[in-house]
Amino acid sequence: MPLGFYIIMAAQFFSALADNALLIVSIALLKDMQAPPQYEPMLKFFFTISYVALAAFVGAYADSMPKWRVMLISNTIKIGGCMTMLFGMHPLFAYAIVGLGAAAYSPAKYGILTEYLPHRLLVVANGWIEGLTIGAIILGTGIGGALIFPGVSDKLLSLNIPFMDTSFEMALLVVGLIYLLAAIFNLFVPDTGVDHKPLKNNPLYLLHDFNHCLKLLWRDKLGQISLAVTTLFWGAGATLQFIVLKWADDSLGIELSKASLLQGVVAIGISVGAVMAARKITLRRSPSVIPLGIAMGFAMFLMVAVPYVPQIPLTNFELMGHAMAIDLRMIAVMLLLVAVGAMAGFFVVPMNALLQHRGHILMGAGHSIAVQNFNENLSILVMILLYALLIWLDVSISAVIIAFGLFMAVSMFIIQRKHFANQREFDSVALLDDSKH
Repeated sequence: MPLGFYIIMAAQFFSALADNALLIVSIALLKDMQAPPQYEPMLKFFFTISYVALAAFVGAYADSMPKWRVMLISNTIKIGGCMTMLFGMHPLFAYAIVGLGAAAYSPAKYGILTEYLPHRLLVVANGWIEGLTIGAIILGTGIGGALIFPGVSDKLLSLNIPFMDTSFEMALLVVGLIYLLAAIFNLFVPDTGVDHKPLKNNPLYLLHDFNHCLKLLWRDKLGQISLAVTTLFWGAGATLQFIVLKWADDSLGIELSKASLLQGVVAIGISVGAVMAARKITLRRSPSVIPLGIAMGFAMFLMVAVPYVPQIPLTNFELMGHAMAIDLRMIAVMLLLVAVGAMAGFFVVPMNALLQHRGHILMGAGHSIAVQNFNENLSILVMILLYALLIWLDVSISAVIIAFGLFMAVSMFIIQRKHFANQREFDSVALLDDSKH
């Protein structure tokens, strides 16, 4: 890969790192405010709403100027959202501003890959970007958990930085500095030399154009399958993020600063699966990974059984002056979450690459990613609202997990049957590149 590719990866990594650290800090802030428990998943709802509401405009915006400039402007909006939370804005509204920046950032960060690299490298490139995004989730949730951990927050406050009087203010300052680091890398993202379309001033034209692109991708035989899989996956993944935290608290008795590390464990599994997919799966073979989505849904049933594993002590250690213990149950938890994550990473990376390839051919990079974001984030909104409703109705987390896993498995099975029906009409897969390099 050329040097510019690694600069793109670095910019994306630090921006995603800050997003995930800020989520954990925001959840802790809501708990400190004694906000209702359903407010926690609503953070993701407020973050995601911009992806759906502005989907018709951000794709055209991303295609109207060099992608590095779009990424820089969008990252600056994220910094603004973080700072408004620092100055006292309610976490839900401040995180919504960060989501506005993320919505504009996404078409540029993915669209630049299809402009900068040949399509035969898209699976490998997606393996990189998904792997680093997952790495950002691992480190970001870890950093977020560490920033609210008593030992770390006390050390940060001991620095006596002017106007930083609480542990939450110090945590938000650190997150803001990570966003700033991402902005510095944005300045060095290469210009791909692709011609850019002037941004239309008429919003009705943009809506009509977006609707045309939306129909185009859903009618494409390969586009509809890959879009259905990624739409379902990202909606499920966003919900799983909060299910794991709630499950850790209710079923395992693990507090937030430590439970946030379990999200990192899932992310480790996803990064392993993403790397394996990048090495093993070609663009032509990408639809063959759909059964792993079915298996992932059924594997989640095991989360209900894990709390019954005995807590046989294995080892103890000290972290920041606090005693930490590893037991047999915790090992079972980590193995299960790594396995679920690995299956997810292995099937979503090839499908994401296939979707980008079809979208780039049909309508252009920015428009394609905007359509993808609209569908995936609409799925996130619906699933997060359903999850928040179940929490508000006080449904047990075990029942939520079983319903969630069953829905995932059945949905993936239906998508697989639809793909087989499409293939019987015309073998679209045979037209795809089968090269690994």
